[in-house]
Amino acid sequence: MKRLAIGIDIGGINTSMGLVDRAGDVYAESGFRTSEYPYFEDYSAYVKKLAASLQELCEAIPSGAQLEGIGIGAPNANFYSGRMEWPVNLWKFRPEEPNPDDKRRIFPLCDDLEAYFPDVAIRMTNDANTAALGEMIYGNARGMRDFIMVTLGTGLGSGFVSNGQMIYGHDGMAGELGHVIVEPDGRACGCGRRGCLETYVSATGIKRTAFELMARDRTPSVLRKVAFDRFDSKMITEAAEQGDALAIEVFDLTARRLARALADAVAITSPEAIILFGGLAQAGDLLLEPTRRYLEEYLLSTYRGKVKVLLSAMDGNSAAVMGAAALIWE
Repeated sequence: MKRLAIGIDIGGINTSMGLVDRAGDVYAESGFRTSEYPYFEDYSAYVKKLAASLQELCEAIPSGAQLEGIGIGAPNANFYSGRMEWPVNLWKFRPEEPNPDDKRRIFPLCDDLEAYFPDVAIRMTNDANTAALGEMIYGNARGMRDFIMVTLGTGLGSGFVSNGQMIYGHDGMAGELGHVIVEPDGRACGCGRRGCLETYVSATGIKRTAFELMARDRTPSVLRKVAFDRFDSKMITEAAEQGDALAIEVFDLTARRLARALADAVAITSPEAIILFGGLAQAGDLLLEPTRRYLEEYLLSTYRGKVKVLLSAMDGNSAAVMGAAALIWE
């Protein structure tokens, strides 16, 4: 009997899902806008919409096949509890909320979906962990038992695999490389602290770095012609590809900070490889080459020459869904 799984990727803007088999073949896809359910009180309606979309997807299950489970990748998702705990960009309180106690923003999504699918296994973890699982089954980490997955988007996520197993920690929330402090008293982070890695190494982080450099010195740059609110990381990449000195320096500073944090992580887990995934990773050698160079410089001598830094082999459009489905094959 053909075994199938549904993978769900929940983002701040969109929710995407797909019906897949273990080989990575996609039988059906669907999705809707998460952003249509922005506030705390919208969560219940979101669950109903998600359940209805899943039921429609199940209609594509071919005769003789069986739905093995539903895997979910979501921000701030706890693998052990099946809950999303204080997701920064989802189901926020309205400004006029009389009781904006963030402790209330815990969403038991697995339990809520089990009410609609009582006979189906439902598992959830954070989106960086699902990316790591997808890479381990379908991508450049196939055959590896020890690696670190780093997702570079609006923020920085990470998933740590050691001895062939995802590291969840005692509470299900391990592996937050994005919130390692790299600059004491540095940039304010959405987590409430300052100087976290993701405030520097992310699409939003390099934008801030570019503007800081432009304010600090007079290096000529095409980026000076762009207003802050129209500025994005792709513009920095395009400028660097054209030889813009300031844009190249932005990537150099970004790689230096990333490599410093990665060198510390290597000393803890001794991975075979570090795999970069996400929009910022699409800058390719602009980020990859200096990251490799600085990593070798910062690594403890025991680890030098042993750790590969690679780009993900996963297609950006399907990686999140495939990785979420991989929770069922794990």
